Amino acid sequence: MAPLVKLELKRRGQNVAYLMGAGDEVPDALRQIGYTVTLLEPQDLTAPNLKQYDALVVGVRAYNTIDRLKTQQPEILKYIEQGGNVVVQYVVSRSTVLPEIGPYPLKLSSDRVTVEDAPVTLSKHPLLSAPNKITAQDFTGWVQEQGLYYPSSWDPKYQTVISSADPGEKTKESAILVADYGKGHYIYTGLSLFRELPAGVPGAYRLITNMISYGKEK
Repeated sequence: MAPLVKLELKRRGQNVAYLMGAGDEVPDALRQIGYTVTLLEPQDLTAPNLKQYDALVVGVRAYNTIDRLKTQQPEILKYIEQGGNVVVQYVVSRSTVLPEIGPYPLKLSSDRVTVEDAPVTLSKHPLLSAPNKITAQDFTGWVQEQGLYYPSSWDPKYQTVISSADPGEKTKESAILVADYGKGHYIYTGLSLFRELPAGVPGAYRLITNMISYGKEK
């Protein structure tokens, strides 16, 4: 269970669909924020069914372990195209169940930032401004590593949001990638939210709330 966290938090939307990943405690954290979270089975991932949800959040390594995503991916993309919002947490670069996990090409890699408090440079991307203003303070107090399995290349339709690096290493810009697709949005993040949320890190709560809320009106 996620620890009780007291923080200032604004959110948009209410109903979140969640596809469980491996060793996943994120749904409990989302319920603590106040979202109504429904755990879906892979066969439930159809555009008509997903339409009732404000967002679909995909758990860590789901695209490595759930073979049914091969056939459900077109439905997920249709949901996005019709105005849905999908947040995909990290996927291991080897052995994905299908070649493309997003609406446009991206190449997963083993790139990561292992220093949890590595300085982060924030862009002016709208994901960082609403409904919560994300600052460098939101990346303090993280545990273990900052993020993992960042894409090494991606289609220009993906927008980068933050950048950081381990000491002496090349800057990594793909911890969060955002793409508009049809009327909706697709977000891939390698940030270690699956660790930070159970640990009660306030910034992780604010970040995932902004991802789920992305593109929604007040």
